[in-house]
Amino acid sequence: MVSPPLVPDSEPIDAAHLERMTLGDKSLEREVLTIFSAQAASLVAVLSSWPADAAALAHTLKGSARAIGAFAVADAADEFEDALRRGKDASDRLAALDAAVDHARAAIGERLER
Repeated sequence: MVSPPLVPDSEPIDAAHLERMTLGDKSLEREVLTIFSAQAASLVAVLSSWPADAAALAHTLKGSARAIGAFAVADAADEFEDALRRGKDASDRLAALDAAVDHARAAIGERLER
């Protein structure tokens, strides 16, 4: 099973990327982070039921994560999607995606509390 590193190489959310994508608008930043957090949690819950469209859902999550600078989530979603499309066992990749989403959501929660 793939585990996230004990000490991540980078922050769960790339603040500089997020600022560029929201044009420095703090209100917009809060809105997109709130939406992403809810969407990511929902998608991981759906993915855990192994729906037929799991690869497409992972692709959606990957794009959303890249848009806000949650690159670890995007990478984990990409690996999960790739394993599904290749017909490989993706259970370890789903666990890694779940962990990456949890990590990003925790960081988002802390950021929104500031």
